Amino acid sequence: MAKYLDPKADLTFKKVFGEHPNLVASLLNSLLPLPAGEEIADIEYMSPERVPRTSIGKNSIVDVFCKTKDGRKFIVEMQMCWTADFKDRALFNSAKVYVDQLEHAEDFSLLRPVYSLNLVDAVFEKDVPEFIHHYKVVHEKYTDKLIEGFHIVFVELPKFKPQSIAERKMAVLWLRFLTEINKTTEQVPDEFMESSEISQAVKLVEESAYTREQLMGYDLFWDAVRVAKTLASAPERSYKAGKEVGLREGKLETARQMKADGMAVETIAKYTSLSAAEIAAL
Repeated sequence: MAKYLDPKADLTFKKVFGEHPNLVASLLNSLLPLPAGEEIADIEYMSPERVPRTSIGKNSIVDVFCKTKDGRKFIVEMQMCWTADFKDRALFNSAKVYVDQLEHAEDFSLLRPVYSLNLVDAVFEKDVPEFIHHYKVVHEKYTDKLIEGFHIVFVELPKFKPQSIAERKMAVLWLRFLTEINKTTEQVPDEFMESSEISQAVKLVEESAYTREQLMGYDLFWDAVRVAKTLASAPERSYKAGKEVGLREGKLETARQMKADGMAVETIAKYTSLSAAEIAAL
């Protein structure tokens, strides 16, 4: 019987949506507010690292960054823990992509919309029932008047219920894939295997498709998530400090296990970012 990994983890999320254009296109088409007739038919990946043009700029790295032939840009992020500044980060990354479209001599009419899809494994809008939140630049009084350019979408995964968007079949299937498949999955729902995109994604998160080193990194990721969620209710300063401590402890524990299994120091360093000296001291 096949075993599965959680597709929300960094390792699996980037494998599914960062290496297979047809899958990320299907996800975007199902969840973004794309106008009729402007669905994504083709897509290509770009570097996920957004490098600033000036020495005082700030680098940022996103999970998936891609574009269509007509110039539209798409950012896809999987966020396991909600932080107060995540909306600012989404706006920052979108603005950076939007500005980078032009060189100084080019015409502003060449600017194309930037779409940011942010999947969040937390509830952050507790006072509203909806779980999909679409932000755009609109007139304060006449909300049908808008400035095209930014479309930032947040999806609160814990709020998702299939019946809430039953008419959007692919959106339901992708959200079920993200919320139902994990290490406890014993049998994949038949409807998953009836969709070519979802069945392909399911195969990509089979545990047997990953190396022992990758699985060590997968466990390290979840250790860090558990620590971050435990500290999420603490004051901001304590939260950040605790998160750093937790991440380091998780790395050290994973390194100990890898070392005990006889793995090379170079391999351990690659997957934990620890120095050779730190590994030798374990």
